[in-house]
Amino acid sequence: MITHIRMKNFKSWEDSGTVKLAPLTGFFGTNSSGKSSLLQMLLLLKQTVGKSGILYFGNETSLVNLGNFREVIHDHNVEEALGLEFGWKIDTALTIKAHIVNNSGYYNEISATTDTVMFNASILWEGGKLVVEGNPYSVKHENTKATVFGGTYSNKVYGDSHRPGSQSSPIIQLSSEFMNLFSQVYYLGPTRVTPRRHYNWEGRHPKSPGQWGNQAIEALLSARVQELKTTHEKEKVPIEQRVSYWLQEMDLAHSFSLNWIDAQGGTTYEVRLQKSPASAAVTLVDMGYGLGQFLPVLVLCYYAPEGSTLILEQPGIHLHPKIQSQLADLLIEVVTERNLQILVESHSEHLLNRLQRRIAEEKISVDKTALYFCRNDDGVSNIERLKIDEFGNIANWPENFFGDEMGDLFAMTKAQRERQKRAEG
Repeated sequence: MITHIRMKNFKSWEDSGTVKLAPLTGFFGTNSSGKSSLLQMLLLLKQTVGKSGILYFGNETSLVNLGNFREVIHDHNVEEALGLEFGWKIDTALTIKAHIVNNSGYYNEISATTDTVMFNASILWEGGKLVVEGNPYSVKHENTKATVFGGTYSNKVYGDSHRPGSQSSPIIQLSSEFMNLFSQVYYLGPTRVTPRRHYNWEGRHPKSPGQWGNQAIEALLSARVQELKTTHEKEKVPIEQRVSYWLQEMDLAHSFSLNWIDAQGGTTYEVRLQKSPASAAVTLVDMGYGLGQFLPVLVLCYYAPEGSTLILEQPGIHLHPKIQSQLADLLIEVVTERNLQILVESHSEHLLNRLQRRIAEEKISVDKTALYFCRNDDGVSNIERLKIDEFGNIANWPENFFGDEMGDLFAMTKAQRERQKRAEG
């Protein structure tokens, strides 16, 4: 699990400070406030894994397309250093060589056993190329930060787990952990593919539903063939069963089926849904745009391996307010039952209100959530953690967080009185 993130001179963030993450973390705020950039830092590092060069800024088909260093660095000031930091928990504790500074200012070599690692890279533009300052890895040792021995390699920001020899060196070990972490990070963007009437599946087993949801049906078929199951109430049930449940629970569809049709060589499938028990079963195309956009969210929540980290941008887009509320229940279920970590960026007050309610109802504890509000002041992004108590109350609710609802109601009442006076006069 990723424990925190921090960025310096990254796009609109001069310095985000340490942003602590929880199993369920939500980022809210105004448009262009920097919410997406917080997630883009992780996507940038994920898409850099396996690529040549210090950072892979992407293209039109990558997880994120950030252009180049000048476009990413705050205020386009290439004289500044780009700081990318995050911490994470590893599955199995490592014992590695590291050093700490003693009271005399000298380094003491230690053998540190830890399950918490921090990555902190400072990246500069020098001599027409990107360079990394020092070693980006450190670990926790008896509540003290210990620096890992060894430097980074010049061609990759995170080191190189495939470098010949010295496979037991700390930098090699942690490079492997870095890559293992990001192999378990899955992203679903805010814009997803348009549903189709027919889907062609030739037996592929995708790692995820795809960043645009373009492989959601393939993932469901793969799960069916492999007999993949998910945890629900401490039992293992088919993934399609939970997808079907939530479609019905959210009143998006009474029934859901994924069927083979005898056409085009036997590799063609279609999704059929009923809106109500008495209605005809129609294809996904005929059920409305919102359902087609939401289905990849459902599939990802159950298809991603347990223990994964999901990054969701606007998962409730195109959904009715009632369903946006129920989205919170879905996220709580997979966080608690599937041990997923979810980082969600949203504008939905209905999602937030339901989270508050579920905290009060003890469906999820306060320490399992972290909710933030982002704003942009004169081109610089700032972030504030919402202070939520065990009853779901927010002590530092930002002014006009979701618009001026009370102001609108007051203005409407005033206008009604004035119109009534004119009608009576």
